[in-house]
Amino acid sequence: MSMPSIESSGINPCQAYADVLESIALQEAGLAHIINAEGEKIQTALGINEYGRHVAPPMVRCIGDIIALNNSVSDTLTKVIKLEMVLEFKLEEVGKLSEFCKHFPPPPPPHCQARADDPEYPA
Repeated sequence: MSMPSIESSGINPCQAYADVLESIALQEAGLAHIINAEGEKIQTALGINEYGRHVAPPMVRCIGDIIALNNSVSDTLTKVIKLEMVLEFKLEEVGKLSEFCKHFPPPPPPHCQARADDPEYPA
């Protein structure tokens, strides 16, 4: 098997830094959705709404069902915590690269370039 070939992407270090930060933010948002879904799983199983009011009969009928639900949520949250730790390490490492951005300011967003001649949008 041959070694992979990595081609230059042509972006500057500051854009790469911003892209990595954005990827961390998107992963954090995804983990937040997972945590929310686990809370909704518990609410549904217990037959309560987001305000704590019983709106349906509980899906769990015995202590064994509650323990199984707890184990499932606990396993998922353990995995989420591990991923949070990885993202924290990633954020710490990418923070060291922020010095490169001082030499490579990011280009203005495309919608700002289109308005550069408009007197209502001073630079």
